[in-house]
Amino acid sequence: MLKIGKLQLPSNVLVAPLAGVSDSAYRLICREFGASFTFIEMINARALSHKNKVTKKMLATDPKDRPIGVQLLGCETPYVERAIDVLEKYDFDLLDFNAACPVKKVCRRGEGAALMKEPEKLQEILKAIVSKWKKPVTIKIRSGWDENTKNAVTISRIAQDCGIQAIFVHGRDRKQFYKGAVDYKIIADVKKSVSIPVIASGDIFSAQHAKKMFDETGCDGILIARGGLGNPWIFKEVSTYFENGRIPEAPNTDEIINTLLHHLELSIAEHGEKKAVPIMRKFVGWYFKGRRFVRPLRQSINPVKTKKEFTDVIEALRGT
Repeated sequence: MLKIGKLQLPSNVLVAPLAGVSDSAYRLICREFGASFTFIEMINARALSHKNKVTKKMLATDPKDRPIGVQLLGCETPYVERAIDVLEKYDFDLLDFNAACPVKKVCRRGEGAALMKEPEKLQEILKAIVSKWKKPVTIKIRSGWDENTKNAVTISRIAQDCGIQAIFVHGRDRKQFYKGAVDYKIIADVKKSVSIPVIASGDIFSAQHAKKMFDETGCDGILIARGGLGNPWIFKEVSTYFENGRIPEAPNTDEIINTLLHHLELSIAEHGEKKAVPIMRKFVGWYFKGRRFVRPLRQSINPVKTKKEFTDVIEALRGT
């Protein structure tokens, strides 16, 4: 169980928002394997305030996809406030503000992890969000900007003082992106420095990784990001491991095929066949990661354009 403000979650294992990945189809697949809370893809405040059609389409959710959060990216308070005016028309259970994205074009604009270099500006934005958004507000941060500015503790205290109700901490600084060691100690330091829930992320690819994160940081929950790509079984694996200390048997090829094709159906229902097939091609490598046939499989799947072509390539793998 995890409580964020007045929001009571049945599990403390959450699904992170991933750009270009976290559409409705992906979220529903994760839920079918035990994920209790999901986020839509990260939304840019300026684009949303301008009522960009593509951005607004990303806000669509399925009734079965509940509870659900929205993650906002921005660095200009007026645009963030206008974005919240738009978001209030939707039924999201939580708003997370992103001060963690390490992507160059994002940081060049002063957004994402770049805000960790500007605590006063971040404070102003957080106060504005909390004053406007009537449901729980959280923040996603990194350990710092680089190895010389590990200021996650300072930022977390500022966030708590602004009325933020939980903190998501990725245990790497911006310079590291997603490489190098996760800093468990700084997540533990954040946990000790605030009284609100701390949800940790970084290299959680298995139940053992989840246990290590809980054990070494004392965190209240974990956020699974890349560990869920092509591996929705991780949510069942983590819950089973914490319930009885056992790890379920890994899915065989036929189980992976069945889940992948079900994911394809959900994607087609959401996007239509023409858009869904290219989206799902990238998932093939994730679903079959580590298999000896994954390289030729990628070569076979990349040219396909229709549901039938996609299905034929995948079905041919049965029994391998």
